[in-house]
Amino acid sequence: MSINKRSFLLRLMISIGLLLLLLLTAPYLNAQDNGRLNHAGFLVVDPPSEPPNPPPFSLPFASPPGPDTWLLGQPYGNTTGAYRQRYIFYQAGQGLHFGLDFSAPCGTEIIAIGAGIVSEVDGPHGSGPHNLVIDHPNGYSSLYGHLLNRANLTPGQTVEQGQVIALSGDSFGTCRSAPHLHLEIRNNYHHRAYNPILLIQADWDSLALVGSFGRGFERDLTDPRRWQSLTDQPDVIFGGPLLNEYEQPWPPDEGGR
Repeated sequence: MSINKRSFLLRLMISIGLLLLLLLTAPYLNAQDNGRLNHAGFLVVDPPSEPPNPPPFSLPFASPPGPDTWLLGQPYGNTTGAYRQRYIFYQAGQGLHFGLDFSAPCGTEIIAIGAGIVSEVDGPHGSGPHNLVIDHPNGYSSLYGHLLNRANLTPGQTVEQGQVIALSGDSFGTCRSAPHLHLEIRNNYHHRAYNPILLIQADWDSLALVGSFGRGFERDLTDPRRWQSLTDQPDVIFGGPLLNEYEQPWPPDEGGR
């Protein structure tokens, strides 16, 4: 066999080998490209660019609202309470209240607002003394804070919408000070928060009539109509700059610094 023929066969075999290697590894490479993981080690997807219609989630309680069950407390967004504590409790959330507060007696059953996979149990996200995070396949994650006890769930466990997942507690752990559930909706990376009112099916106008322990939204007198409704509130990027550093706030600043 001539040298040229041997060289040609060698190059052909190498080419065929490389082609086979590429074909065998392509699915793995694609899986690595598309298989992004969050800090908890679970696959993530990007949520829709706009809130889905109809909203994909349900309320976190199976019981109807009422004075003996639960009521809407502080809404999401540029609330007066968050504004006054924008340098204390809410600075990491750009000065906004980055979830919904539902007043509820300690021990009230909390249900999953959507099907998903448990991502964190008493992890680094959510409000104490106990918290829970569920990653949903549509790119959103729900965070449940101020739970009475550690949830009887484990990371990686699947839950169904409407499944009882925890019991409501109190932010101070006393069940006397301010018993309520703090609910957030974030992306699967857990670093951006969205307005839950746009993502949960409920009669929010009726829920907002009673039970609020806030006094509405903070105004910027240079743009007094901005962020003044339940549905008109900005997203939060955790660790970003304050969104409500107002020169002419109303009600006036009462020592938020």
